Amino acid sequence: MENGAISILMYVDLLLVLFFYLYLRKRKERISYTLGMTSSMAVGGLIALLTGILLILQFPFHFTYITMFSAISGGIVGAFYGRLVDEGLFVLGLTNGIMIGLMAPMIGTVIEMPVPFLVVLQAFLIGCVLIIFLSLKRA
Repeated sequence: MENGAISILMYVDLLLVLFFYLYLRKRKERISYTLGMTSSMAVGGLIALLTGILLILQFPFHFTYITMFSAISGGIVGAFYGRLVDEGLFVLGLTNGIMIGLMAPMIGTVIEMPVPFLVVLQAFLIGCVLIIFLSLKRA
């Protein structure tokens, strides 16, 4: 996969997660505990997974730095999404993002067909955001 496409995917993922967080923050009084748990685990975990895989595909010989970066980015995103509800979900999102971020570069090194795999992961991220958005609309 071309490096420019990887950079664009990471940028689009970052914008999607940022704008969705800002949307949720404006409506945080309507977020239930289970929806907050789902959003912190799903979004934080998928961002950690996508970050680790995309970076290991772009920089295959920087495994240690990519592992640390994906764990930190997943933990931060999960923590921010969990903090919208309470401190328990803050810790849950943080640990889930870190754990998936630690595993993501390992997955990225062994995938044989990265393009179909990334398309499915992107669809999971967009699907999760869409489902959480629709659930919030119903609440």
